Formats: sequence, structure tokens, C-alpha cells
Amino acid sequence: MNFGNNQYGNSAFGGLPVVTKNIIIINVIMFVLTMLLQGQGINLNDYFGLHHHLAPAFKPHQFITYIFMHGSITHLFFNMLGVFMFGRVLEQAWGPKRYLIFYIVTGLGAAIAQYIILHFEITDWLDMANEQINQTVDAADRASLINQKYAAINSLNGNVIVGASGSLFGLLGAYGMLFPNQMLYIYFLFPVKAKWLVIAYGAIELFSGIRNSPTDNVAHFAHLGGLFVGIILVLLWRKNRSHFY
Repeated sequence: MNFGNNQYGNSAFGGLPVVTKNIIIINVIMFVLTMLLQGQGINLNDYFGLHHHLAPAFKPHQFITYIFMHGSITHLFFNMLGVFMFGRVLEQAWGPKRYLIFYIVTGLGAAIAQYIILHFEITDWLDMANEQINQTVDAADRASLINQKYAAINSLNGNVIVGASGSLFGLLGAYGMLFPNQMLYIYFLFPVKAKWLVIAYGAIELFSGIRNSPTDNVAHFAHLGGLFVGIILVLLWRKNRSHFY
């Protein structure tokens, strides 16, 4: 995607706004550190990526820090491209303080949305596992099932959420509301108004999340959570124009 001309986008080419620039820098640094330390047996995603609360690696700060972690260079590149495209415009419209609040809150909303879905999935599994254990009479079989249960809980360390996509969807939603008729170019070729792109992305993420393909490693409900929280924030700020600009 690419911008057409608008009053905010043109001036941004002279230099990135401070928050947008530092968000990109921090994400790149964290990705490079993650790659370098992996060779030494240290996985920063274990500490900064978001885990389920039953996972041994879970820490409360992960609801924020996961926003600055990425799983691959492709993941990082496209998220930071989106932050560059939409973030610089919104930061100029709102100012750095409001923009940073928006970025963090939408990322937190995305985490909570995905966490709720994950929590229900794991709770259902634990209920079935506990029921099976309670119904097992043989002591050896019961002990084996209990060991399997705790081994599965420990394996939750591998179920980690990382990436700025939730915040990025919040930025996309806000951009679509502030500049609904601004033309964006998908793959630099296909023009579409921002408002229709937001609706299309929201529908795709909802469908993909409900379908829940076992081979899909994308946190679709995190995207929807970020988009939803972003739209709500814009609506709330519109009621008080002093907060909006």
C-alpha cells in the first residue's frame, strides 16, 4: 500500500516524527538482539512475548512488551512499513503524546482480545483433561494423565504472541476514520479508499479468526482487538476536540 498526497503525508517525508521513528528503531533493535542471542541459547520471546498465564514463562509486562517483538524479518518489515505509512500521519495529526498513548492502548487491547480467545480454548482443554483424570480409577493411568497434563501446560511456553500487528490495525482503523476518502494503493497498483480498506481488512480478519485453521499462526483476534479499540478511542476523542488534536 502507498499514500496519495494529503496535507499530513507530504510533510512527513522531511523526517519521521519522533515517536514513530523510535517505535521503528526499538522494534528493529529488539529483533536483531533476538536473532543474535538465539545463537547463545537465549530466547527473548520467552521473556517479552505474551504467554498464557498458566505458562511458566508468563509475566504481566508481556501485555506491553510483546508489541516490540517479531517472529521473522518479513513480520517485522511489513509491520514497520505500516507504522511508517500510517503512524507518521497520525502522529502529526495528534501530537506525540496522544499518538503514543493510542499505539500502546491499541496494542494492549489487541493482546487482551487474543488472550481471551486463547484462555477459553485452554480452559476447555483443561476441563476435559481434569474430567478424564477424575474418571480414571487405575492409579498408574491416573498418574500418567496428570503428567501429560502438566507437560502440556509447560508446552504453553511455545504458544507465544508477538508483533505490532494489533497496534498497526488500530492505526489503520484511525486513519480510515480521519481520512476515509484518502486513496491508498494496494501493492502500489490498486487504488482503494481508506474506509473500504478498513472494512475489508476487518471482515477478512473476522472470517479468518472464526475459521481458525490449525495451520494458521496469525493472531486474527488480536488484529480485530486492535482495530476495535482504535475505533473506540477515535470516537471518544472526537467528543472532546481538545483531546483529539
